[in-house]
This record gives sequence, C-alpha cells and structure tokens, in this order.
Amino acid sequence: MESDQIFFTLLSCVFFMGLVGWISYQKTKGSVDDKDGYFLAGRGLTGIFIAGSMLLTNLSAEQLIGLNGSAYGYNMSAMAWEVTAGFATIVMAILFLPRYLAGAFTTLPGFLKNRFDDDVRRLTVILFMVGYGLVTIPSILYSGSVAVLRLFDVPSLLNINYEPALYLTVLAVGSIGSIYAVFGGLKAVVVSDTINGIGLLIIGLLVPTLGLIVLGDGSFVEGLTIVATTETHKLNAVGSATDPVPFGTIFTGMIFANLFYWGTNQYVIQRTLGAASLAEGQKGVLLSGYFKLLVPFMMMIPGIIAFHLYSNSGQELLSIDLAYPQLVKDVLPLYLSGFFLAVLLGAVFSSFNSLLNSAATLFVLDVYQPLVKSELSDAQLIKVAKIASVVIALFSFMVAPLLQYAPEGLWQIIRIFTGFYNIPVIAVVLVGLFTQRVPALGAKIAIIFHVFAYALLKFVLDVELNFIHIYAVLFFIEVGIMLLVGHFRPTTTDWTYDNEAKVSLVPWRYAYPASFVLLAGIALSYVLFSPVGLVDGLSDSFWYYVGAIILTTVVACRLALKRYDSQRNV
Repeated sequence: MESDQIFFTLLSCVFFMGLVGWISYQKTKGSVDDKDGYFLAGRGLTGIFIAGSMLLTNLSAEQLIGLNGSAYGYNMSAMAWEVTAGFATIVMAILFLPRYLAGAFTTLPGFLKNRFDDDVRRLTVILFMVGYGLVTIPSILYSGSVAVLRLFDVPSLLNINYEPALYLTVLAVGSIGSIYAVFGGLKAVVVSDTINGIGLLIIGLLVPTLGLIVLGDGSFVEGLTIVATTETHKLNAVGSATDPVPFGTIFTGMIFANLFYWGTNQYVIQRTLGAASLAEGQKGVLLSGYFKLLVPFMMMIPGIIAFHLYSNSGQELLSIDLAYPQLVKDVLPLYLSGFFLAVLLGAVFSSFNSLLNSAATLFVLDVYQPLVKSELSDAQLIKVAKIASVVIALFSFMVAPLLQYAPEGLWQIIRIFTGFYNIPVIAVVLVGLFTQRVPALGAKIAIIFHVFAYALLKFVLDVELNFIHIYAVLFFIEVGIMLLVGHFRPTTTDWTYDNEAKVSLVPWRYAYPASFVLLAGIALSYVLFSPVGLVDGLSDSFWYYVGAIILTTVVACRLALKRYDSQRNV
C-alpha cells in the first residue's frame, strides 16, 4: 500500500472502531460496578446479544485464516468443525443450559465444585488456564496479526524482517484488544461483539462475492460457474482418510469436541450464564448454530476462489494460511479496506477479550477467592480480575508469534493441542450431570489419565489414528473409569440438583422446532458439498435427499409444537 492509502485505511478503521467503542460505552455505563455486572453482564442478556457475542467470540481471524487455508490446500472437509457445531448448540440449549441456569452458576468449575469437590474444580481451572494461555489466546492473536501484516505489508512499510514485524503487530493488536476485557467486563464485550458481528457477516459475504467477480473477469455468474464446475473435488466436504477431517470423525471425537466447546467451554458459555431467562438463552444459543451454517460460504469458498486464482495460475503462496489475506488484498476496493480492517480487528478483539474476561473470571472466582480466607468485596474482586487479565495478555504476546512455525497450518495445530483439555472436561461434565453417585475420585482419575494418555498416543507413540478418533477413544475410556469408580466406591448419598435459579426457567416454545430445522440445515449442507451434490455435478438423487430432509423436518416441527402446547396446558 502507498502511504496515502495506508492513512485512509487507518483513518476509516479508527472511525468504525471508535463508533463501536462509543456505543459499547453508552450501553455499559454503570453496569460493571458489581460482581454479577462485570462477570455476567448483570444476568440480563437477551437472545440477540447472546447470539451475536457467541458468534463473534467463535468466528475470528483464526477461522478466516485457518479454514480458508484448509480449503485452499485441501478441500472443504474442515467445515465439519463449524457446520456440525449446530448439533452441539442444540444439546447446550435443550440439556445443559436449563441445569446451568437452575444452579445460578457463574463458572463451569463452580458447577463441578457443587457436583464433585474443590479438587475437581482446581484441576479443570488448570486445564482451562493452560489451554487458553498456550493455545487459544495466542492463536487468535497470531491469526489476526498475520492478516494485518499481509494487508499493510508491515515488514516493507517499517523496513524490518518478517519476524520482528510479526512480534510488533501482535503487541499492537493485543494491547488494544485488552482494553475492552480489562475495563468493560462481559457486557462491553457482548455489545461490541454484536455490532462487530454484523460487520463480519457483511465482509464475510462480500469477499467471496468480489472474489467470484474477479475470477470470472468481471462476471459473478462466470466466476461461480468456474468454482462449481472446475476442479470440483475442492468442494467435497466428505473427507477421506488423508484429508484434514475424515468424514468418519464427525461421528466419533468431533461430537465430543463440539459438545465441549459449545456446552462447557467457559469463554463461550459465559454469555449464556448471563441470560435474562432460559428462553432468551435458548434463542441465543440456537441462533448462533444457524450462523454456523454460513461458515462454508464465508470462510471456505474464498479459499477455493484463491486456489483458482493463484494455484491454477502458478502463483503458489508461501503458506496455505496466506490464501485469505492475499485474496482480500487483491479483490477488496480501497474504500472498504478500513471497514474490513475494523471488522477483522473487531473479530480478533472479540475472541481475545472474551478469553481474557473468562480467564480472569476463572482465576478470580475459582482460584483467588477460594485461597483468600476473608470475604472480598466486589470492587476487590474486579480489581484482581483486571490485574489477571493484564498478566495473561502479556504471556500470550510472547507465545503467539511461535505459531508461525506450525507445519500443518494454524487450524490443524489448534485442534490437535486443544485435545489436552476438551475431552476430559466434557466427559466429567456429562457424567456429573447425568449420574448421582459417581464420586470426585473418578473425575480426578479421568482428568489425570487423559493428559498423560493423549500425550503418549499423539506425541510419543504417534499412533496411526486421526487425533479426532483418539478424542473418542479416550472419551469412552474416561467415562468408563468414572462409572467404574462410581460402581465400586459410590458416594454415600445421591447428588441432587438444588434449584437456585435467579431467572425464569420457562423454556422457549420454538426451541425444539428450531432445533429440528437446524439439524436439517446441517444435513442439507453435507448433501450440497458431497458427491451427491456439487462434486462432479448434481447427481440424480440430489433432489430426492433434499425433499426427504425437508418433509421429515416439517413433520418433526409440527409434533414438537403440539407436544409443547399440550404440556403447557396441563
């Protein structure tokens, strides 16, 4: 970029980000002075804000860079992580959320203390804090910084090498992103997330549209025709054994990984724990599941467009993770560059500050407060949370640039390393929720077993089994361990769920119909991006599958509504 172009981009970016910051400030004035206000937004979040925040917390530069890179280098099999997440949001809305809100929990480890004991809480806090600090937060900073580097060509601009430019960009992006989490609490995060989420949807759909126009030499239809009829193996979401996500893994470890993320991951579920009611929480969670159906079009099709533009023309990129930044640089007009940068940074800041807020919440409520014997005021807890946020942020600044050395691409490396903590957490939570006499000892053994077993299988023995299948194997072993301990050394009394709800627990009337439609959307996505659909052209059975899915969904929705109405009238 020329200096005047950079000035225009930065000026328009500052304008958009300043507007979001001003609106967030106006919406949060005086609402973060107490503990519930800072950590749970005063338990007053409605469905739209929950969905907007969950969407932007989940969809960040990590997905923009990683998923498009996977599509560029392989095919669309990695969309499984996003599309099938809809099933996990259904389980969260229908099974988990009513129990969480009934117990009025602020953190997931708080629930585990209630169900098991303090030691189980501490172990899960350690898993979360290490996972957030070493993997999740650094990956978000790294992916956002790479995009900014490519957009502005920072090394050339500052006349320095790539590596110091990356460190400098990570520091700048991370420092600005810390402000919301440190000073605004959860509500500032949620409000800014929702506004930035609208921008992300606009940009997410605009980039592939402009990319298709460029690919088609000015014709959107021609570009779409090229993608739909040329090298259609790139459109295949039914992954083989050698693809990043083999199709079979959807039905094994991926189920549990997604259940962990959407049902137990503190920085995601913290928005739902602040819901104004169960109905509003269910609306927000399920709406976020619908947004996930757009991910293949927003965050994978651009990677395939980049493949046609660069790989087929001999312009191979140095890394698959550069596919999306390069496409944006080539197709986005200058007058939108500032808006794109604001949305990109908004997405990075969203995930980053959401993680900081949740990590600080875990530290203050599940580590610091239990260690301090005296009762602390809300102001003291908030002060400690702000200090913890700063320390965690500084640590992530040092780790983030190291991800440039990941040989398999950003997306794959993140998924591999989250395996250290996602499966034991979901296993312990499920057993905790749906059994009454499994003791804390079973949960402790399962957690410790998993860390050593996963490290052994994946990094020492390097077994010839996809890491997602390893997820499933270890999940069932760990559930078995807990059930065996519960059989031979059960608790003396049954665990009972105390209802301490601070909000209405009346469910949303359309929770089940919305869930069935979401499941239909997942099935239709796989029919479209498969050998039945676009791969090698639509097959004769394509419309048969579509019709069967729609008919089944209509019948299921009608039955669900009749059942709800009959129960409410009893």
